[in-house]
Amino acid sequence: RVLFRSRRLYKSSTDKKLAGVCGGFSEYFGLDSTAVRIGYLALIIFAGFGILFYIICALVMPNESKI
Repeated sequence: RVLFRSRRLYKSSTDKKLAGVCGGFSEYFGLDSTAVRIGYLALIIFAGFGILFYIICALVMPNESKI
């Protein structure tokens, strides 16, 4: 019996527009990818550090493996 299922954060290979970062976050948290992209756009506009965050995530997050 598995109590905790381990989830890993990956860049999405199927739901991506640029690098798959927002698609990966939406799959990880179980959210709609459009909502994640709109939230990310708001982060860019209002906080100003969203572009740097996206670039770092695109470089650090591993690609989704096809098993």
